Amino acid sequence: MSAPVVPGGCETPVSQRTNEVGCYLTATEDLGEVPQGPLFWHLYNYPTRAAADAAKGSRATVVESFGRVWLYTIADAAWRPSGGERIAVIGPLATIAGKRYTARYMEVVFTPGMVGGPHAHRHPGAEAWYVLTGAQCLETPEGITVLHAGESGTVAEGPPMYIQSVGTEIRRSVLLVLHDSSQPWISAASDWTPKGLCPK
Repeated sequence: MSAPVVPGGCETPVSQRTNEVGCYLTATEDLGEVPQGPLFWHLYNYPTRAAADAAKGSRATVVESFGRVWLYTIADAAWRPSGGERIAVIGPLATIAGKRYTARYMEVVFTPGMVGGPHAHRHPGAEAWYVLTGAQCLETPEGITVLHAGESGTVAEGPPMYIQSVGTEIRRSVLLVLHDSSQPWISAASDWTPKGLCPK
């Protein structure tokens, strides 16, 4: 499969969405070769796009998502922009020296119980989330991770995964897949079947 089977498929640009529910692409950024050492996803909000653009540095992307202007930056833990409201710093994101990476940013709106597709999938790079409302559950062979509003999490490159919304509220989250630029950002994981460990 090329993407989870949800409205938007995580491929449709957010500007072309026709349904509130689904997964939509907000931006992609070719980062080239990234520096060695632990890297993090920095999320800041700004009052206007112009203000965010003025604070933009290397490996940074400005997006508009869920009625906010975001400055997303891939940098070391100590990085700080000029101004802005710090929302989260997520990581570390596992990367390999000498490899070219693409940052793929998306926004997701899932109703309670909605899943990311009928099958498990994997990415050729780290995935990270920040949950704005509701809750999500990620199942991998290592078990489950549940994130609630205001929380963030990551999963490293490689393991198969299965994600769904849990609880009674609509899940809204922003997410990043920082993937090897030479490979498709997502692929089916037919070698693993989730055990259904996420709460109903």
